[in-house]
Amino acid sequence: MLKEDCLFCKIIEGKIPSTKVYEDDKMLVFKDIEPKAKVHLLAVPKDHFKLLADMNASQAELLKYMLEKIPSIAAENGCEKGFRLVINQGEDAGQSVFHLHIHILGGQTLPWE
Repeated sequence: MLKEDCLFCKIIEGKIPSTKVYEDDKMLVFKDIEPKAKVHLLAVPKDHFKLLADMNASQAELLKYMLEKIPSIAAENGCEKGFRLVINQGEDAGQSVFHLHIHILGGQTLPWE
């Protein structure tokens, strides 16, 4: 279920443009507009939920599906040598859009900070 006031739900619906790199009936992957690495993609489930703690069993299966798809999507987008996944949870962690999403970072040697 999508939320009317959610930025990522609006991107999923096509109301806000994005540079899509992958889409199926369960997820959307698009380029981050403020990249933190040479490759910076966002993988977004098409089912809206804010946090890992908010997941129900169906959404947990959706997250599993996404994690299974991400390695090939990352490789097809310049992350053949490796990539980093980041899921920010809550304001203190830097989450700015409260629709669960996975950052895919790579295309270069990433610093360890």
